Amino acid sequence: MALWIQISSGSDEPIYTQVAEQISEAIAKSELASGDKLPAVRKLAAELVINPNTVARAYTRLEQAGLVTTKTGSGTFVSDPKLRKTDAADINILSERMDTIITRGLNLGLHEQDLITMFKDRLTKFIKKQTERKND
Repeated sequence: MALWIQISSGSDEPIYTQVAEQISEAIAKSELASGDKLPAVRKLAAELVINPNTVARAYTRLEQAGLVTTKTGSGTFVSDPKLRKTDAADINILSERMDTIITRGLNLGLHEQDLITMFKDRLTKFIKKQTERKND
């Protein structure tokens, strides 16, 4: 699993956020399915050459978002999507990120319809990949 996690030391984002977001993205893309076990904190930390507390913090963030559950003595597992709750704070963060993307697009000279088309194209590709993985 650590092979697809890329840490950018020059990023403004904390490392635990980078780890959590990449695992979250893998869950969204169905690269990690409900019930899949995440690597042990120490193992992932060693593979990424980061502090185990950083991985633990990322896992805690994922657990707070309802994406994973930790079973003492067994490990951390991807949660069943049906049991996840929608968090208003997460929706607000998503909205803020969308605002940032819209602002960047407009600053690049893109028009409203260009942004809508780009979003729809990306969403279609994302869903297609997700469907293909589920059918494999």
